[in-house]
Amino acid sequence: MSHAEAHLDKLPPEPEKATLEGRNKVLGFWLFLGGETVLFGTLFATFIALRNSTLDGPSGVELFSLSITAIATFILLTSSLTSVFAIQAMHHKNIKNMLIWLGVTVVLGLGFLGLEIFEFWEYVNHESFGFTTSAFSSSFYALVGFHGAHVALGVLWISLLMIQIKKKGLTTVTAPKIYVASLYWHFIDVVWVFIFTIVYLMGKVG
Repeated sequence: MSHAEAHLDKLPPEPEKATLEGRNKVLGFWLFLGGETVLFGTLFATFIALRNSTLDGPSGVELFSLSITAIATFILLTSSLTSVFAIQAMHHKNIKNMLIWLGVTVVLGLGFLGLEIFEFWEYVNHESFGFTTSAFSSSFYALVGFHGAHVALGVLWISLLMIQIKKKGLTTVTAPKIYVASLYWHFIDVVWVFIFTIVYLMGKVG
């Protein structure tokens, strides 16, 4: 048995909660997500209040393409599933599979971002729907763009954690980082479900 395998055998079943520091890290991150929820709630309230303030610009009914948004939603929800597989692999101390599923999560996140950038590009260049076109457009880009920035941050964060795992291995120090990154990823997926429902579906209905 190699030194690395012996080390993994000594890890507890849930290494992210094995130390007080790890448990505090998870608890602190839940508090952080509470603050993020308030922040997104404010942006949602602003969007709902301004969704009909289109001036002479396009409305959601004229603008939104549910086909692209549905594909983006499918990609992001699938990435949430792959992050669950990564945590399961971590609990089984299978570093190789954990890194594979984290890598798939990153790729899917990049796919989502690509579709979102394409959507924004289409709106600005073909629909004359920029950030300052109307109060509706400002609230739309603020909410959806802010979420997209969170996805980009998540992709970067998970990528850096993968590099750290390759260098330092799976320990009671690195495991909580993987776990809270997975929590973060689930959070932005849940936020997107609300965006898809409130912004796109309700916007398409009018």
